[in-house]
Parts: sequence; C-alpha cells; structure tokens
Amino acid sequence: MSEVPVSDVAAYKAILRDVLDRRPSGTRQRLAHALGTNRSFVTQITNPAYPVPIPSQHIPVLFEICHPSPAERAAFLEVYARAHPGRLDAASPGRVTRTLTLTVPDLGDDVWNAAFDALVAETAARLACFTEDIAGRRPRQQEGEEEP
Repeated sequence: MSEVPVSDVAAYKAILRDVLDRRPSGTRQRLAHALGTNRSFVTQITNPAYPVPIPSQHIPVLFEICHPSPAERAAFLEVYARAHPGRLDAASPGRVTRTLTLTVPDLGDDVWNAAFDALVAETAARLACFTEDIAGRRPRQQEGEEEP
C-alpha cells in the first residue's frame, strides 16, 4: 500500500476545519453524534496536525452537517481524491439516493426554523449511516404485509 502524503491529508482537513470554524457552537458534537463516534474522533479527523485520514464513507455526513459552500466542497473533494485515489468511487458504488419532502411547522423565528431544519437534516444523515451499516438486510415484514 502506498503512503499518502501528509500534506494532502492536512490540506483537505484544513478546508474542513475552516468550514467548521464558521459553524455554530455544538457542530462538532452534532457531527460526532451523526457519525456515531465521540468528539475526540471528530477532532482527529478535522485537525490537520493529526495524520488520521477521514474515512470516505463519512464524507456525505460531513457535508450534510457542515454545509460547505460549493467551492469548498469541490476543493475538499479534489484534494481528498489526490490523497486517496479511488476511495471516493469505492465509497458509494451505485449508491442511489432519493428526495423526501416533509411538511413541518413554521416556528415563527428564522433562528428556530434553521435549528429545526438542521436537526432534521442531521437525523436523516444518521439514518443514512444506519442503513449503510445494515446494508443487505431487509426489514422484517409485518403480519399480513406482502413482500414488495
């Protein structure tokens, strides 16, 4: 296995760190929760001083929770692909997504609405990680329910 240049890992982590630094307090904790890890893992994968690479399966959740701009997202993916050739393609072979539209209450305040929206997005990201963990297993059928 070839050695990944530390500078490439540090470069994409620096992009992510800069994005996170502009997010509200508690984002790192929400990220840890969404990834099913502890906050120290988030510190390791977002600090350019640590050589720990970011697992490719975590990238969609990182983007969902951290909300990088399109330019930041593109820069991150470019450096990540250079640091880990082929990993992005292997991370989601044939992964198909769909859009789900929800009707939710208007809380009457932009800040509260944004917090609620972030919570819903985080929950969806966690559910997506959960489904990847149980990929290949079908849910049990309820009595009287037909097989799809």
